[in-house]
Amino acid sequence: MTLSAPQSADDVVNVGELPPTSPPPGGDRRERARMLDPGPQGDRLRGWLVALSLALVGGVTRFWNLGFPTDKGTPIFDEKHYVPQASQVLRNGGYEDNPGYELVVHPPLGKQLISIGEWLFGYDGFGWRFSSAVAGTLMVLMIVRIARRLTRSDLLAAIAGVLLIADGVSHVQSRMGMLDIFMALFVLAAFGCLVVDREQVRRRLGEAVAGGWAAHSPFGPTLGFRWWRFGAGVSLGLACSIKWSGLWFIMAFGLMSVFWCVGARRAAGVRRPWAGAIVRDVLPSLFALVGVALLVYLSTWWAWFGSETAIDRHVVGGKVTGDSWVPDPLRALWYYSSNVLEFHTNLVTSETNKHPWESKPWTWPMGLRPMLYYFEGAVQGCGQSSCVGAIMLIGTPAMWWLAFPVLAWSLWKAIAKLDWRYAAVLVGYGAGFLPWFTNVDRQMYFFYVTPMAPFLVLGIVLCLGDVLGSARAGVERRGTGLLVVSLYVGLVVANFVWLWPILNGNPITPEIWDAQRWLPSWR
Repeated sequence: MTLSAPQSADDVVNVGELPPTSPPPGGDRRERARMLDPGPQGDRLRGWLVALSLALVGGVTRFWNLGFPTDKGTPIFDEKHYVPQASQVLRNGGYEDNPGYELVVHPPLGKQLISIGEWLFGYDGFGWRFSSAVAGTLMVLMIVRIARRLTRSDLLAAIAGVLLIADGVSHVQSRMGMLDIFMALFVLAAFGCLVVDREQVRRRLGEAVAGGWAAHSPFGPTLGFRWWRFGAGVSLGLACSIKWSGLWFIMAFGLMSVFWCVGARRAAGVRRPWAGAIVRDVLPSLFALVGVALLVYLSTWWAWFGSETAIDRHVVGGKVTGDSWVPDPLRALWYYSSNVLEFHTNLVTSETNKHPWESKPWTWPMGLRPMLYYFEGAVQGCGQSSCVGAIMLIGTPAMWWLAFPVLAWSLWKAIAKLDWRYAAVLVGYGAGFLPWFTNVDRQMYFFYVTPMAPFLVLGIVLCLGDVLGSARAGVERRGTGLLVVSLYVGLVVANFVWLWPILNGNPITPEIWDAQRWLPSWR
């Protein structure tokens, strides 16, 4: 079974179709080709205007008073790790140094990106947060375009942009000199590339069906070089160059891509779609999503490879001995990476080593244990003599508290209705969530959910599409759906506005600070 894409820009509900299990007679070629057609894109100019307009709004919210607050001119929270390392990147020509403690525990790309802002604007709050704000703004642009690909609806695409703008997690992480927003950016880019690649595959197979040569081989035709899949590999390599947890997205997206190829070949009437996907698609997918990603990952270590003083760069011949066919620079990187992996593995929670804002993954979907990034108990500016300033990483409750209903509905649509869109969103969300259960003793924090946030948004948008209904529905049904969707989006925006002071560190009274923290676990 496969699902066709919506057939017009206003038709936001996919229609499932069950193709024959054997190749159809020649007269059914048009039907098969139609089923493989991703459908019209609608008004491209309008779609881009919507995306760019919302990206502008997102940029305003991300850049507004970006340099505030700081800790007396120094970074706050985990910025204290990455911002100085980014300064080291500038000083050393591309790599970090910390030989006394070896606290450089993530690949270099994230710090290199932070250093761009420091190079442009100096070592201050705006400078070390500039690149994060750019990444957060680009994510708004990308999610609008991805949502439009998934739904063929400018309205739902716009809603996706609004929801990501109003998401507390995405907002705060876009205003911090930390790494996770960059990983979220590249993961979302990889997902978007694969969505376009899926359309390209189906379109090429549709042309093969219409031309009558799709079934010449029991495995189906070859599909040529797939640049969008290649782009996904580049993006995934960049994600791994921010944090190694990007590896889970390589595995998840790789499997998803192969399953999409199986579905497309089955829809094209290929006699052996699974074998065809294995023969025609698995090796190219491994090259594009694993081989290319690995090469991109290694390339981000360019400064480390070229240095004389980077940590463990010349460890071969000292701590690492013996002959090997592996080049010495790669052996040194393997040794260095092994030490980093050991650090992460042993970073476990104990009764005597417990962070006050630590959380476990089962609390993340609803944001039950957010994180306090900044608190100052004696500030001015709230209109009273006693004011506080705080930044708390909170997922906007109007969105995050719906996580389990959204996931349950998505699972039902993916299994019972074979809706590939919901399945894809579940894959992205699950790749950012489920791997953390493999070592629950490890210290974990709520900011790890940053790559999950855009997939929660996409899941909510697909559900809102079901609430809105198809353009073919009656006027009354459509009007009721539009009312419900509008009220919900308004609720999310209002919730975001209410949280604004503690998402940005604005001065507030102690009474408002208490009112902002709704749950005991938020305190």
